[in-house]
Amino acid sequence: MSTSNVVQRDPAIRVMLLPKDTNGYGTIFGGAILSHLDLAGAIEAGKHGACRMVTVAMNRVAFIAPVFVGDVVSFYAETTRVGNTSVTVFIEVEAGRADGSDMIKVAEAEVVYVAVDEGGKPISIGGVKV
Repeated sequence: MSTSNVVQRDPAIRVMLLPKDTNGYGTIFGGAILSHLDLAGAIEAGKHGACRMVTVAMNRVAFIAPVFVGDVVSFYAETTRVGNTSVTVFIEVEAGRADGSDMIKVAEAEVVYVAVDEGGKPISIGGVKV
């Protein structure tokens, strides 16, 4: 029996993309991926205790492979930095094809969130550096 070094990860979110999410070429519209990517990052950023986080930057977004209708897409989020008012999250996106083939990496991004008060002003989150 062999052992595997594969790390089991839990996605922040997992979705099946539908015909309503397609572009004019029949593949999934990049904006649909960006929307889910932002949600996954916000879930991760919210773990740092601030009750209201807003997206301030999407850095280094890369679309690596197309996503198709029926693919089950997993968004894995990991905090890479916690500042006084901000949280930086790296998100990796993988798709499981409807035909049951292996998961493939389809996108990745770094997203920065800032904690704000009810007036939209940045507030300290008292985070610990990751």
